[in-house]
Amino acid sequence: MKEQDEKKRLPGNENEAPYEKGGPARTAVLPSRGQSNIAVAFFAFIGGWAIRVIGNFGAIAVFFFLAFINIFRSKQIREITNQVYYIGAKSSLIVILVALFTGMVLGLQLFYTLVKFGSVGALGSAISLSLVRELGPVLTAIMIAARAGSAMAAEIGILRNSEQIDALYTMGIDPVRYLISPRIAASIISFPLLTAFFDLVGIIGGYLTGVVLLGTNAGTYFYRVQSSLGIVDIRGGFIKSLVFGAIVSCICCFQGYFCHMRNDGFGARSVGMATVSAVVISCVLILVSDYVVTSFLM
Repeated sequence: MKEQDEKKRLPGNENEAPYEKGGPARTAVLPSRGQSNIAVAFFAFIGGWAIRVIGNFGAIAVFFFLAFINIFRSKQIREITNQVYYIGAKSSLIVILVALFTGMVLGLQLFYTLVKFGSVGALGSAISLSLVRELGPVLTAIMIAARAGSAMAAEIGILRNSEQIDALYTMGIDPVRYLISPRIAASIISFPLLTAFFDLVGIIGGYLTGVVLLGTNAGTYFYRVQSSLGIVDIRGGFIKSLVFGAIVSCICCFQGYFCHMRNDGFGARSVGMATVSAVVISCVLILVSDYVVTSFLM
């Protein structure tokens, strides 16, 4: 008994449980302080990140709601028209160029795929459905986000850093109504129109590759395009373009409007980081919302 008591008092045996009569000794393994600190730091990082993400999405939702409501309260037809020209008309060239080569690449790839199955006559159906349902709205939104969305974020960010937005507050003018609402309204108008241009030019690009270069029958091509496309497909593409327009304009304006609150820079650097974040987040949310909208439309 004395030997067992002395063994219990030996240094290094503080975590060992006392012996039980008639049974083997039990050893309680306790986590070290370093391991517990790492676990606490990990869960604290995950929790903080989740709280920031949820808070940002809530702020974006409120920001969009206020801007969208002010579209109907403000009478800024001239400003909305100017933004439609800037976002829509001046982005039409890049959209048409991307649509033409997208249709040509689709015609080339699908032709050699359908030849293996003896279904070259379905080339028009495959190209038109691919463009109208998915590629048209998505690629149009990404192109506009890269061109007009980045410009919106940079312009509003410069207005914020030069204190012109604060000057609007001083004069009693709501900056959200004056700066953000016309851009969101113009995006909602421009995105479906440019999507329609993308679909049309993409079908023409598929015609150039499949009919002019590879020799598919022109009548069969256009008959398949006409017979395969339905109002449901066209309506779904326009619904996606409306959703993408609201997302891109809201994200880009939000990033520029609050660029002064960023933690990764200030001044000109904050404007640059806000512009990069606006384009990246817009492209990611375009793809995420595309899946969500498609799942509801199917």
